[in-house]
Amino acid sequence: MPYKAKPIEKKYFTIGEVAKELGVATSLIRFWESQFDFIKPKKNSKGNRKFTQDDLKKIKMVYHLVKEKGYTLQGAQDHIKQNKNSITDKAEMIASLKKIRVFLEDMKNQLP
Repeated sequence: MPYKAKPIEKKYFTIGEVAKELGVATSLIRFWESQFDFIKPKKNSKGNRKFTQDDLKKIKMVYHLVKEKGYTLQGAQDHIKQNKNSITDKAEMIASLKKIRVFLEDMKNQLP
């Protein structure tokens, strides 16, 4: 059986990459970092933020609650404190379903 290379997973993301993935300004990511104490990216010697996959999940959770569900910041903070595990699971499920939707739409567009 031929060797199949495992895709390389990126360990750290810049604030620009995170903002681009969510379609928001970098200033919003910095603001959320100041408002949600569980968003704590590592910083290098220059002070540049380095976000991990876990940080990315947390930011996506905040994005989902604030931008997609319409929660206020305080409402999102309260909701996260009360439902920490279920929110993470739901955010991951929603992200997965969005990827499936894009895939299916691409397939539909390729049909004759």
